[in-house]
Amino acid sequence: MNYFMLADATTTTDGAGGMGLWGMIIYLVVIFGLMYFIAIRPQKKQQKKQQAMLAAMEIGDSVMTNGGFFGVIIDITDDVVIVEFGSNKNCRIPMDKAAIAKVEKAEA
Repeated sequence: MNYFMLADATTTTDGAGGMGLWGMIIYLVVIFGLMYFIAIRPQKKQQKKQQAMLAAMEIGDSVMTNGGFFGVIIDITDDVVIVEFGSNKNCRIPMDKAAIAKVEKAEA
């Protein structure tokens, strides 16, 4: 008789003590979903915006580099942009397109 009472007591506490497998799976799915909407999705939107800005660059546009320098684009190739810095027009530096942080269109 004691054996049956002991078995009943252990079976009732096993299910009530933990969250269970399905609860843990749902918890993990919710956590990964939150991480996607908080971290991954905004970063992808920012990358698309940056790529669109770099694709729309034209000769004569004013740019700001990642280093904080302002200049004017004088030539564009596939991956390299030649930017002219300063008022004396003697400083022309080739740089990677990824080094451009901001583009302002040339005024007509």
